[in-house]
Amino acid sequence: MPPPLPSSFLQALRRAAPLLSRQLFPSQRCLQLSTRAIPSPRPLRGVPSRPKQQIGPLVGRIQRLSTAATFETTLPAAGKLNSASRFPDSSSSAVAYWLLGSAASVFGIVVFGGLTRLTESGLSITEWKPVTGSLPPLSEADWASEFLKYQSSPEFHLLNPHMTLDEFKSIYWMEWVHRLWGRAIGITFVLPAIYFVARRRVSKPMMLRLAGIAGLIGFQGFIGWWMVKSGLKDDLFASGSHPRVSQYRLTAHLGAAFLCYTAMLWNGLSILRTNKLLSMNPTMASQTLASLSSPQLKIFKRCVAGLALLVFTTAMSGGLVAGLDAGLIYNEFPKMGLGLTPPKSELFDKFYSRDPDQKDLYWRNALENPSLVQLDHRILATTTFTSVMALWAYSKFSPTIRAFLPRAAKRGVHGVVGFAWLQVILGISTLIYLVPLPLASAHQAGSLALLTWTLVLGSRVWYPSRAAQLFAQRLGTVRSTGVGGGTAGVGNGLPLGTVAAARTGRHFLKRPEMV
Repeated sequence: MPPPLPSSFLQALRRAAPLLSRQLFPSQRCLQLSTRAIPSPRPLRGVPSRPKQQIGPLVGRIQRLSTAATFETTLPAAGKLNSASRFPDSSSSAVAYWLLGSAASVFGIVVFGGLTRLTESGLSITEWKPVTGSLPPLSEADWASEFLKYQSSPEFHLLNPHMTLDEFKSIYWMEWVHRLWGRAIGITFVLPAIYFVARRRVSKPMMLRLAGIAGLIGFQGFIGWWMVKSGLKDDLFASGSHPRVSQYRLTAHLGAAFLCYTAMLWNGLSILRTNKLLSMNPTMASQTLASLSSPQLKIFKRCVAGLALLVFTTAMSGGLVAGLDAGLIYNEFPKMGLGLTPPKSELFDKFYSRDPDQKDLYWRNALENPSLVQLDHRILATTTFTSVMALWAYSKFSPTIRAFLPRAAKRGVHGVVGFAWLQVILGISTLIYLVPLPLASAHQAGSLALLTWTLVLGSRVWYPSRAAQLFAQRLGTVRSTGVGGGTAGVGNGLPLGTVAAARTGRHFLKRPEMV
């Protein structure tokens, strides 16, 4: 009577059945039946038994296949709670989508804020009431009271002395919607953030980042009122004054909005990228990490970071242009008057210096002289466009970058180039046509869109350090649990280079590709 098959062989066979080749299971019916419970084998009379020397290698092969399946289902356990901190290692994808939605809302309020400024509606509400100000005037008496407050402002006395109540209502609604939108952004960010933290849907580092973004949103509201207050000062009643908000405070308000948007967008993309990496096949994940850590991409990454900073700086110079109405002069391109630049005496006018020794002549003209502010914005915009095209040429014609740059990053470069061209066309058109409302608003939106694509490009080439650490930790956890026994890469169906790639971020590939 032949001896029964070993029980370990049967258990390994049941686990590895879906991964075995069709040579062992010649039909789909057998493949389906292989996943069911297999009864204890009964010895058959007259059938020669298989020698143990032939069973041993087959058992080892099946164990390796079953271990590989177990490893692949164990590694991508994203969101597993850390027993020490009670926070997951990686944040939920729902948090990422919520952050991206919040970023879209900030994008919208930036564009609407530009419309509020262009329609000169920002000074229509002369008080700051964070709670009670959420309600608009509900009666004619309330409207009369608000209009009376506006009539005591410098803007009414010097610019709108003949404004009627109906005309006042139109600019009041613009500013009221802008403020209400800001409150809505704060509420729709803080409350979900508290929920995600309470439900342990975010990692501990992400919890701290969310707290920072929430603080920035609150600070942004304070900057908004600080900006409006600068346009209500009594010294603006003086003859020859132009009642408007300070260009410094306007730029600070715009910069805080850009930073808030950047933080939301970058962290949302980071979460999605981390979860995608942890859900990959271990070999593919190690290849992705290796391609992103390649020294050949170091210069390209620095160029992308520098480009993002340049786009942000150009947008902030646009805030100075808007605050000084500098777009209403020299409405031609590329010349400014008779030459490419105005005369030096106009660019560095002593009128703007407040120091008797004129030590502040250069920096005050650079920030307060409309002619020099517009020239600076032109120079920065031209430099940004040239940098974008240089980055595209570098990614297109450099053999090294073409070989190592991921395909997703190549598509990101094309997106940056497209929005750069669009932004240049909008900027020149806005200048030539004397800052019409639609073009000016589109130009402001274009600056944020260009920054968006630059950040998306950066997220596709930046090395995800935390995701790599989590990948290495989970890889080590699977090894320490003794799945399949032996050393990782030996006896578990995984290539030996996978472990090294996860720990060091390097993998020996001729041409790494990343989806």
